[in-house]
Amino acid sequence: MPRTDPALDQLCVDTIRALSIDAIAEANSGHPGLPLGAAPAAWALWSRHLRHSPKNPSWPDRDRFVLSAGHGSMLLYSLLHLTGYDLPLEEIKRFRQWGSRTPGHPEHGMAPGVETTTGPLGQGLANSVGMAMAEAHLAARFNRPGHTVIDHRTFALAGDGDLMEGVALEATSLAGHLALGKLTCLYDANRISLAGATDLSFTQDMGRTFEACGWHVQTVEDGNDLDAVDAALAAAKSATEKPSFIIVRSHIGFGSPKQDTSGVHGSPLTPDEVKQTKRALGYPSEEPFFIPEDALERMRTAVEQGAKTEAEWRDRFEAYRKAHPELAAEFERVMAGELPGDWDADIPTFAADDKPMATRKAGGAVINAIGARVPELLGGSADLNPSTNTALKGAGDFQNPALKGDREGAVGAEWGYAGRNVHFGVREHAMGAIASGLALHGGIRPFTATFLMFADYMRPSIRLASLMELPVIYVFTHDSIAVGEDGPTHEPVEHAAALRAIPHLTVLRPADANETAAAWRFAMTHEGGPTTLLLTRQNLPVLDGPALVERGGYVLADAEGTPELVMMASGSEVSVALEARKILGKDKVRVVSMPSPGLFLKQDEAYRDSVLPPGVWARMAVEAGVPQGWHRLVGPLGEVVAIEDRFGASAPLKDMMEHYGFTGAQVAERAKALLTAYPARAKALATRLTGS
Repeated sequence: MPRTDPALDQLCVDTIRALSIDAIAEANSGHPGLPLGAAPAAWALWSRHLRHSPKNPSWPDRDRFVLSAGHGSMLLYSLLHLTGYDLPLEEIKRFRQWGSRTPGHPEHGMAPGVETTTGPLGQGLANSVGMAMAEAHLAARFNRPGHTVIDHRTFALAGDGDLMEGVALEATSLAGHLALGKLTCLYDANRISLAGATDLSFTQDMGRTFEACGWHVQTVEDGNDLDAVDAALAAAKSATEKPSFIIVRSHIGFGSPKQDTSGVHGSPLTPDEVKQTKRALGYPSEEPFFIPEDALERMRTAVEQGAKTEAEWRDRFEAYRKAHPELAAEFERVMAGELPGDWDADIPTFAADDKPMATRKAGGAVINAIGARVPELLGGSADLNPSTNTALKGAGDFQNPALKGDREGAVGAEWGYAGRNVHFGVREHAMGAIASGLALHGGIRPFTATFLMFADYMRPSIRLASLMELPVIYVFTHDSIAVGEDGPTHEPVEHAAALRAIPHLTVLRPADANETAAAWRFAMTHEGGPTTLLLTRQNLPVLDGPALVERGGYVLADAEGTPELVMMASGSEVSVALEARKILGKDKVRVVSMPSPGLFLKQDEAYRDSVLPPGVWARMAVEAGVPQGWHRLVGPLGEVVAIEDRFGASAPLKDMMEHYGFTGAQVAERAKALLTAYPARAKALATRLTGS
């Protein structure tokens, strides 16, 4: 990487600082402290070590930079603009404004060069672990002797708040275990958080913590010393057998009247304070958004250098293509996110006379059929493979190749970064965030698995994946009170409804083995957000139906003519609804399987009306969870058979379903009561609406 004289380097650093505080002052909103304090470390990285191509931010072998401390977003936006990315100065001036490409916290897809959405602390660092895992896996899969097409690094910039969050420590623990030697975290240790000095709550020795987790640790005592940061980064790149953690002692709000105080963390400097800061830095102009020509010329050399580095890689890739044409084509396919043409050829189908089967077991058969033909499918569980049935047989274990420990529970003989079964350990929060990093990197189709009860541990990561519309697949088993003897601590009641409330997240709760297969087909091809599969522990009958999961809901069993009652259900309660229909009379009741109410509501009106006839207002929904979300479908005259104002209990499955009212006979009685009360309810509603 090119070097410059110290004075020009310092001017570049101060240009980053000045541009950042000008944008924050213009918006009268933002966090000036981190850009002022961390600019030297960031510039040392970006100017001397980061391999990136501003004119092609999606170049596959670029280094990844993650600003985990996303509140310091103007640091990243300044770097992107100044080094030549397609982020004009006009967008910097519109920081935090409606419709701008510079939102308050970095959002993936808004501005080129933003690798992930950050802001909720700790998430970005965990995402970076996923990116480093993706690099290690793809390198093991595609590189060949004399032909290296994957060889890049992942850098994260984290703050004190990041390292207080549990998700970060979960992820760093796993990263150390996996010996991800191409991962480096710069820790902006300024000893100040939003509420005051970090000593109020955070006196942990993070260097020793990361050392204990298996990281290579260094300390730079003066965060303004570019050469010291440069040397630490060089040493980190040489420590190939461990991830690296560099503690950079910095000053929040450096140069401002509020330096080293919490007042500069999250409040903009006043116009006068901005001028005072520029004077203290010796900046050549107090004019807002002034960028010195010599600094900009130096920083824009990243464009030429990036194009050169990328061109060298493309030459290597063409040589690789000649030597290994099939591998090269496969690499281009996976990086483009395209599935193999025959990816679903082996997905099993199940007959109605097959033995009852838990949907988690059916899911295990389906994921292995897909995994055998989709080698980019990679993931794992939170120490629950035997229960979630998500082990990819014969696909090996993604592991530190040098690890010689006990291999009980390993999925296959292959052991190393080429393996596709990730053993996340009991780290659900990190698992979710790491899966996002895997997806963001490209070339990987990630999945995770745990019990539905523990979706709460993953919810922040799922929400961010939904915000970024990432194609992550979350498998959640043990999906209801039917878990039984394990009791209420392991029986999700509100979780399906809570997940359905997240925008861009598709929640599928299949009713049997064939719906499970259809749910996997949907998840593998769906664009526009992640997918969750909610699967049962208990066996369910295989149903005789079309399994139209992609529609969200469909008619599974119909009445003769216009139905008197439409009964809809999801998951394991669909078979309960079918039992109730037998009791009530098959000619009277339409049963609708509704694996995804949200997906159903996205269908066109004609289809929705064909499933839920507008003239039939005697409707019932059946689900062993809270009723939220179902009332929109049952309407003002319908009823929801659900669980309200209580949790589950510890008892055998049969007893649980009887005590909570989810047997066919009990649902039939509720339906009879609804049909009896329906005329009076309809009349009362009409009176309220007409006022007469």
